[in-house]
Parts: sequence; C-alpha cells; structure tokens
Amino acid sequence: MSWFKRKEKGITTSTEEKKDTPKGLWYKSPTGKIIDTEELEKNFYVSPEDGYHVRIGSKEYFEILFDDNKFKELDAGLTSKDPLKFEDTKKYPDRLKAAQEKTKLKDAVRCAVGKSKGKDLVIACMDFSFIGGSMGSVVGEKIARAADYSLKKKIPFMIISKSGGARMMEAALSLMQLAKTSVRLAQLADAGIPYISLCTDPTTGGTTASFAMLGDINIAEPGALIGFAGPRVVKDTTGQELPEGFQTSEFLLEHGFLDFITQRSKLKDKVNLYIDLITNQPLRGEPVIEVATK
Repeated sequence: MSWFKRKEKGITTSTEEKKDTPKGLWYKSPTGKIIDTEELEKNFYVSPEDGYHVRIGSKEYFEILFDDNKFKELDAGLTSKDPLKFEDTKKYPDRLKAAQEKTKLKDAVRCAVGKSKGKDLVIACMDFSFIGGSMGSVVGEKIARAADYSLKKKIPFMIISKSGGARMMEAALSLMQLAKTSVRLAQLADAGIPYISLCTDPTTGGTTASFAMLGDINIAEPGALIGFAGPRVVKDTTGQELPEGFQTSEFLLEHGFLDFITQRSKLKDKVNLYIDLITNQPLRGEPVIEVATK
C-alpha cells in the first residue's frame, strides 16, 4: 500500500513554474571548502573555513572602506576609444561593449572620494572582471586624475590593484600609462600626501611595474599573486626551478617587497592607521596591532 495517493491525474507544471535551487547559494573555495554566500559576504568575502580571500571588485571594496558606503565617484563617464583600429578574434569596440554590458562598468578602474573613519580618502580600485583588469588609456587617465584630485584637495590617496597587466589592444598607448601614473605619484610624494598601495590577487604586469609598488606603504592581501611576468615565463627565462610560494604576497613580504599583509576584515582600520602615522595625526579609534605574517 502506498503512503501517498495523487488526488488528481494529469497534473503538469510548466517550465516557467518549475523551481530550481537558486544559483550562487554556496561558494566553493579553491581548497574545496563550502560556504554559504550570505555568510561569505558578512565575513568580508573571506572563507572562514580556510581564510581564502575571494576576488572582489570596486563595489565591494568601496563598501568595506567608505563610511556607510557613501562616496562621490570621479570621472565615471570616461570610456576607451580605438585609435589603433585593433582587431583579434573581434574588434576592440565590440570587446569593450561586451565587457561593459557584462560588468555594468565603463572600464577596469573606478575612482571615488569619501569618508573613511571620518576623514576624506581618495580610492582608485581596479576591477578584474573588466577585460582582466587590463590597464589601458582610461585606467591610466582615471588614476592620474584621481591623483590630481588628491593633490589639489590634499587628501590621502589609495590604489587597489587587481590586474593582468597592460591592455594589448592599445599597445604602446597602454605602456605610456606607467609613466603617466608614476609621475603623478611622485608629485604626491613631493607634496607630502600619503599614498597607500594595496596589491590583491592578481597584481601583475605593468601594474606591478608602476603604481602598485610605489606606495609610501605597500600592503597586500593574503595569498595574492603579485609579480611582473608569470611563473612560467620567469622559469623559462632563468632556466631555474622556482621556490615554493614564488610570487605570493607571503613570499614578497619575506623578501622585502611588501611592508605588511593585511586581512580584509582589518583593512579599513589598518589603512587609516598608516595614514595617521604617516601624517603624524592622532590615531582614530583603537590602534590595530598586528604582527607582519610571513
């Protein structure tokens, strides 16, 4: 005897009415740990199981760093052109349009000014989701303009790097952004305005060769890939086996390329602590004491 009997026969459910398990309900870290996405968000997008820092973009970093997520975006309308008429598997304008539609971003960096722990801070944050965070003319121009804004208003400046390198579709024009951004940062240094560089996963190519390593304080998130060329290229060039953990933030800290590695949950406190110390200002809130980890 069956436990359940159907009262009505021939019941059908349309495809539109069928309910699947919602996508994105769980997140699986590279080490195989499973975490609820809502819990992940509450934990600053860091897996509590293994401490893995999930890649996030400007939207999430602004939420973390700006008080009450309030800020004014700078030069939000800048978009790339196609002066070289570049075409590979598709035309560059088509690739830009597809990236803009997919990410809802104009380009691979967003710049904004707002209060962080009660004081003004200018942040330029790269988005890897936009053509691999590649650095083209718009990225360089927006960072340069944000630095100009910091210089004019005498506000500390922070860049959050997350990039695969220079944008090949703009060739030499993208390489010119290394010099443009580096000059602006030198002007900030001459004016005594603090510049904080945060390297996240990944920080590679021209980004590393310019603004990512020019901070008054260079910090990174745990486990981030940081380097100029990839490990395979370095290995083939040098003909040597690379040490374990090569190009991770921990490796770079041990070899003197970074000042600190900072957990994302402590990022806001640490950045503002550095700024207060650099500018010889009273510390805001309780000082964050953290031993630099290898």
